[in-house]
Amino acid sequence: MTRKITIAAAQYNLDPFETINAYRAKITRWVEDAVGRGAEILVFPEYGAMELCSIGNKGHDLEISKGAVSDFYDDITALHQSLAKKHGVTIISGSAPDVESGRTCNVAQVFGPNGATESFTKIMPTPGEREIWDIKGGQELKVFDIGKVKFGLLICYDIEFPLLSRALAEAGAEIIIAPSDTETEWGYWRVRTGAMARALENQVYTVQAPLIGAAPFCEFTNTHYGAAGIFAPSDKGFPAGGVIAVGEANVPGWTIATLDLDAIAALREGGQVQTYKHWSEQMGAGVLPPAHVINLSQ
Repeated sequence: MTRKITIAAAQYNLDPFETINAYRAKITRWVEDAVGRGAEILVFPEYGAMELCSIGNKGHDLEISKGAVSDFYDDITALHQSLAKKHGVTIISGSAPDVESGRTCNVAQVFGPNGATESFTKIMPTPGEREIWDIKGGQELKVFDIGKVKFGLLICYDIEFPLLSRALAEAGAEIIIAPSDTETEWGYWRVRTGAMARALENQVYTVQAPLIGAAPFCEFTNTHYGAAGIFAPSDKGFPAGGVIAVGEANVPGWTIATLDLDAIAALREGGQVQTYKHWSEQMGAGVLPPAHVINLSQ
């Protein structure tokens, strides 16, 4: 039987809320919509949780907004864990600044279909994250095993650095997921180009899930441009341009596609090119950072 999995990438707009219950209702609607369309993996964007800074009108002060969203970390966890378990799906929640012991990181959480919970910290903060919020980078690459598939997670700027994706691919990732938050069309295309290049190099699927639209209530993430995309290597059996699905820019909603996992395995062995197999032959291939496999299927 052919192994297939359906993945949904959000083009997600930030909304202002008066209460945490309004946020819960919104996330629940989004999840139920994707599940109703057959999604098994749901991907929310980088800084998707920043809309929580609107509660109490705390988004106009950069430092206060950072801490305000971090304060909701337990609420974010409980909500997404409950929804993942209820529907038997895997959810990557919108990332948030996590403030702990004076150190701030950009953290996304991963919720397995049985309720298992893990997290991933962005490795490579952008210049803006470093200069405005003093965001620190993570040090651990992770591949998440949900039984049906293994996927790697990077956040936005991370996907523009080839060795990170290569480490995930060599640890078994068949899909590399890149939630993003880009203010401009240039930024969007940088992340998209990185995602498409990583699909080609590693012969994996890649997924981009962006923030979109304006959020004047949040100083740090007040404008966004993006379109969700699901990409494959450009080779036989796949679209010639490597684009499996792409959303209409800046329109809220899900971009959904069903991915043939066996086709990726076959491509690595019999494709017109074998970039995954031949990686080590290039000059300076060097030593890769370690990537750890996390079992979320239990």
